[in-house]
Amino acid sequence: MEKPALPRPFILTAFIVVISLFHYLTPLRLPMLHDIFQRLYYLPIILAAFWYGLRGGLACSLAVSLVYVPHLFFQWGGHVGMELEKYLEIVLYNVVGGVTGFLSQKERERSAELRRTAAGLEESYRQLRLQSEKILAIEEQLRRAEKLSTMGELAAVLAHEIRNPLGSIRGTAEILRDDYRPGDRKYEFLEIQIKETERLNRVVEDFLRMARPQPPALGRCAVQEELETIVTLVANDARERQIALELAPPPRPPIIRGDGEKLRQAFLNIIINALQATPAGGRVTIATTLVPAGDHPTGCEISIRDSGAGMDAATRMRIFEPFFTTKPNGTGLGLAITRKIVESHGGTLAVASEPGRGTTVTISLPLSRGAEEERP
Repeated sequence: MEKPALPRPFILTAFIVVISLFHYLTPLRLPMLHDIFQRLYYLPIILAAFWYGLRGGLACSLAVSLVYVPHLFFQWGGHVGMELEKYLEIVLYNVVGGVTGFLSQKERERSAELRRTAAGLEESYRQLRLQSEKILAIEEQLRRAEKLSTMGELAAVLAHEIRNPLGSIRGTAEILRDDYRPGDRKYEFLEIQIKETERLNRVVEDFLRMARPQPPALGRCAVQEELETIVTLVANDARERQIALELAPPPRPPIIRGDGEKLRQAFLNIIINALQATPAGGRVTIATTLVPAGDHPTGCEISIRDSGAGMDAATRMRIFEPFFTTKPNGTGLGLAITRKIVESHGGTLAVASEPGRGTTVTISLPLSRGAEEERP
């Protein structure tokens, strides 16, 4: 254990007392020693001025003068030349104490002002950084809005020019398939044509949903019930993949105002991605928590964690870009649509992932006070 430091007044007092004892106990026939002791008085004076400023320096110099005056009168009395020198030394004590204290005090004031300025600059830098982050986020939203606006203009053309021919192609292929039996090469070719037609039709539908999304029909939505429905739907797929799918019950099921159908689509996209990314013997965990804010929580977080291979930073930065996918048969629109659904509910979607450590997708949704009041 470290010993506590001695208080500064005690140090100054000890300096003055020790030097004075040297003065009074040293014989007068040793004037050189008295000259040395006389100069030693400057040490406590300068220390006091450095520690306490102008008042401290003057107070210490006055204390030294008062202690030194009896020595001057009673021990050096009768030596007029010596007395004048000692009197001048007393004046110098006070001059040094006053000047040093004044300079020390000004330096402390300047240091304090610099610290305040530095704190102000740091706060200004923090504000500027927050504003720049907001500006960058707004610019990103504007770029996305511009892209979606362009895609929205193309959506009607694509719907007319692609979906109708796709329907004709699929219908013709189904008719031709009836003329062949399973196992025939032409039957297999027609099966491939029908499946690819269905896949292309899904791409067009996903593109239309992302480019021209319908506003959510807000109503009372029990998040946990929606998750339970989805887990029931994908439970068989999880068993076939030999993956443990776990839905943790929340201590208090959150109720929000939202579009249950659209939220189911968003949750389903993420859970399917988690199952596809998890190898056999892995685990996918779904948990819902309330975001505390005093007595009344203001939001809920749905966390979907998998034990898959994870993603590197470059992939993680692009997963919400339209048509970006790492799956051989993926369209690259699922997560883009999911984020739009979450944002249309006033929420946010965050992804945390590292290679070899799996992925965690966190959906944050605001709670509605009106929805909480409807809780049975």
